[in-house]
Amino acid sequence: MRKSAINRILLALTGIVMLGSGVLMLAGGFDVYRRWSLPSPDGMPWTAPDAVVLDDADRTRWTDEAWWWPAVIAALAVVFLLALWWLVAQLHRTHPGHIRLGEPPADGVELREHALSDALAADAGRQPGVTRAQARMIGPARRPKAQLDLTLTQDSEPGPVLRTLCDGPLNRARRSTGRTRLPAEARMRVTPHKPHRAE
Repeated sequence: MRKSAINRILLALTGIVMLGSGVLMLAGGFDVYRRWSLPSPDGMPWTAPDAVVLDDADRTRWTDEAWWWPAVIAALAVVFLLALWWLVAQLHRTHPGHIRLGEPPADGVELREHALSDALAADAGRQPGVTRAQARMIGPARRPKAQLDLTLTQDSEPGPVLRTLCDGPLNRARRSTGRTRLPAEARMRVTPHKPHRAE
């Protein structure tokens, strides 16, 4: 699963939990449960304007226990480390963004990732036996890698298509970026077709 999809799922779940909690607390603060004769949620401490989330008994229940403060500190440390890990994962780019041309790279001469991906996809889509091609660049800017999704015609063979891809579009992409090597990964599928009945 891509990082962007994981981020969207985590943000959506966090937003749903926070929105639900906020709505329940607002309902308690505006005394909605009593005014509209609604049953309050089980275990919800704040169901009236003068209620508190934690009373004195709840706040001081385990403070005299020897395990309480180490457990609180350990839980907070785990939450902090998870948040730090997530932040570092966001800063680590999975796409090169801008690719420096030449090897070693020339200062100030860069090519946008999408421009190279679009050119590579268009070039690969014109090859014999290919009906559709998509390309994207992954990895860091210093060591980009091409990832291609190819849809082949029903009568094409993967071997010749792969050789043509390496000798043609990928070779031209290497030359145009001034690189001695450009690693690539190709995924191939055949154009779906209706099954033929044998007679």
